[in-house]
Amino acid sequence: MAAGLKTIIALSFILAIGFLLVILSAALFGQNYFPLLVVATYVLAPLPNAICQRCAGSEDFIESAGSGFVDLGRFLTGFFVVMGIALPAMLAHSGIIEVPAMIMSIVGGLLIYGTIISFTMFFQEEESF
Repeated sequence: MAAGLKTIIALSFILAIGFLLVILSAALFGQNYFPLLVVATYVLAPLPNAICQRCAGSEDFIESAGSGFVDLGRFLTGFFVVMGIALPAMLAHSGIIEVPAMIMSIVGGLLIYGTIISFTMFFQEEESF
């Protein structure tokens, strides 16, 4: 599935909306910049998966055998995604940020992570033997 120019423009637009929501959640409600931590978690989320896939190697012909590296990468990626949702909720619960800032931060972070996953899905190289 080849990604065209319209796909790139649409994903860039969604990424910009995600960053705008996270930045506005930090700037509009109480001048508190803790919601910007969500950007770091969602940017770091795909990295363990990519690094551990490279460490596992693709030389094996048997794909059914589970690899510890791939499982570790998936676990760490899941940890970062859950942390990106739980961190604003915890900050709102403790009163550090307001509830609208939490909502904007979570929605913006999910848009950012979804865009990163979509970019990697559309521009993934096909392996041929």
